Amino acid sequence: MALKSPVKYSAINLYFQDESRFGLFTKNGKALTARGVKPICPFQQVFQSTYLFGAFSPITGDKLLLELPHCNADWFQIFLDHLSNLHPNEYKIVVLDNGAFHHSKKLKIPENISLLFLPPYSPELNPAEKMWAKYKRAFTNRLHKSLEQLSIFIEEVVKNTSKDIVISTCAYSYIFEGLFWTN
Repeated sequence: MALKSPVKYSAINLYFQDESRFGLFTKNGKALTARGVKPICPFQQVFQSTYLFGAFSPITGDKLLLELPHCNADWFQIFLDHLSNLHPNEYKIVVLDNGAFHHSKKLKIPENISLLFLPPYSPELNPAEKMWAKYKRAFTNRLHKSLEQLSIFIEEVVKNTSKDIVISTCAYSYIFEGLFWTN
């Protein structure tokens, strides 16, 4: 896909986009205990979930995170529309994976956004995956009794994600080598 001309925009920015599922099923992780003592943590096996759509800029530290009920083209369109309205005078190059709904013919890509797809099966190239790992670590060993309680937790974690955290987590060296990104 050819990139659209950014002539009428006051800035250009690079974002990495992805989605992740968060649910009521308890994610067990490492815990610190005395030697020989098995860690005990609350657990529930409930199969209800929500999705977090995110776009992160390793250049400016800007981010957009939306909690949405499903992961499909209709909800992705809503996310793109919100991203388009974040700094509307900014031209956004959005790097993302090859999820089927990212290629949906019914998507209407906003004028100030161009999608740039990563090679298939290469999540290690997407810095957004590191942001999910950070969020999932905060999510580990926690019990949320309802989706509302889970949403409150997600909101708190997202609110505590500063621009510095986004930059330090997402600034992969391959993004900056030989490029001319400026703030």
